[in-house]
Amino acid sequence: MSANSLRRTIYDDVHKQFRESVRTFLEREAVPHAEEWEREGIVDRSFWRKAGAAGFVGFEAPEEYGGIGASDFRFNAVIDEEVEYLGVVSDNFALENDIVAPYLIELTNEEQRRRWLPAFTAGELVVAIAMTEPGAGSDLQGMSATARRDGDVYILNGSKTFVTSGIQADLVIVAARTSQGGAREGFSLLVVENGAEGFDRGRKLEKIGRRAQDTAEMYFNQVAVPVENRLGEQGRGFPYLMRNLPRERLSIAISAVAAAEHALDLTLDYVRQRHAFGQPIGSFQANRFLLAEMKTEVSAARVYVDRCIQAICDGELSDAEAAGAKAWTTDLQFQVLDNCLQLHGGYGYMSEYAISRLWRDARVQRIYGGTNEVMKEIVGRSLGL
Repeated sequence: MSANSLRRTIYDDVHKQFRESVRTFLEREAVPHAEEWEREGIVDRSFWRKAGAAGFVGFEAPEEYGGIGASDFRFNAVIDEEVEYLGVVSDNFALENDIVAPYLIELTNEEQRRRWLPAFTAGELVVAIAMTEPGAGSDLQGMSATARRDGDVYILNGSKTFVTSGIQADLVIVAARTSQGGAREGFSLLVVENGAEGFDRGRKLEKIGRRAQDTAEMYFNQVAVPVENRLGEQGRGFPYLMRNLPRERLSIAISAVAAAEHALDLTLDYVRQRHAFGQPIGSFQANRFLLAEMKTEVSAARVYVDRCIQAICDGELSDAEAAGAKAWTTDLQFQVLDNCLQLHGGYGYMSEYAISRLWRDARVQRIYGGTNEVMKEIVGRSLGL
């Protein structure tokens, strides 16, 4: 974050020390491998074991399962920000810590915790969550995957797509219809383990951006999932998903603002050094005004998102507030990235320049976690409209 930004007040000394540890770890273990992971389309498994050993995976889990019991979302935010500032490991940390962890910590029983959490916090167990289907994206109620109870197992059938970490995941939390009741009562969450008969992964999907993040299709054909692999109560899957979505959307907003800040820093360095017509291109009034506008807008977004971080720590962040934050900051992120690429001129279109990767990676932010159109619908309904 730029030195001349407003002073942030949500972090105390322990968070600042945690940030230094995260940054040092990423600079040592991730930055040297970032280009390789982009080419391979996957982050090496050894990295997650190192991250687990360093205490950066599943740290919200109780100490007896390898965590530190730190249910303070500011720690999550620090990692999300540093990942963007350094441009490494894509969405993988956010998936494991911000999205998956609540399901494994809050919905599991004692036996499940003993079975899964120690390996999860150690970085040895990669977990994915499969919600989106070829015919159902932001409208989760449109999911058609089914799981029929048959004695001690559920027989799972269906397909999922756009599953983050889907190639290397050891466990997959699958949302499936377990009854013919209403949409909000008919879904359950089942944990499918790697190697289950009838569970197949499709191709690793080739994406425009976020290339180091492995994303996959999944197919479930008569997969027998033990009843003891169900998370929470049968038929409560939809409320569980809804409960965790504000946290996921805030995580996206945090990343969006951090990416915009990083892009501005890169661009300010560039426009000071690049000359045209005998002067730095940043000194031209049109460019200077554009940079001033972006700086002000990103600073405002930072203050707003920091307030949302404090709200979620206090248990006060609403669905509408999280949706609004996600929509506004990701729209702003892409606008800023597009302007920053333009200010780089032809070099901005070259893959060797960091701004080009940031621009590619920004586009999906307005789609996943619920499209921004759906986010605005959530905000609109909260207004009684």
